[in-house]
Amino acid sequence: MSLAARKIRLIMGLRRAGVTDSNVLNALERIPREAFVLPHFHDQAYEDQALPIAQGQTISQPQIVAMMTEALRVTKSHKVL
Repeated sequence: MSLAARKIRLIMGLRRAGVTDSNVLNALERIPREAFVLPHFHDQAYEDQALPIAQGQTISQPQIVAMMTEALRVTKSHKVL
């Protein structure tokens, strides 16, 4: 399955999990998660799981990130890192 198809599957899963903020979903769709994970994890970049990144750290599970970001009620004047 291509990364694009995996990304769509992830976004649909987030919607089923209750994430409804279209801005949050659009941001998760636009940002290439594979750019943040180690190369040998690119095929897992759009799984709903935490993945290792450099320096012994992890990138959080997309569902958790989406729910926390949605709870912030971000507006266009906010910046989220």
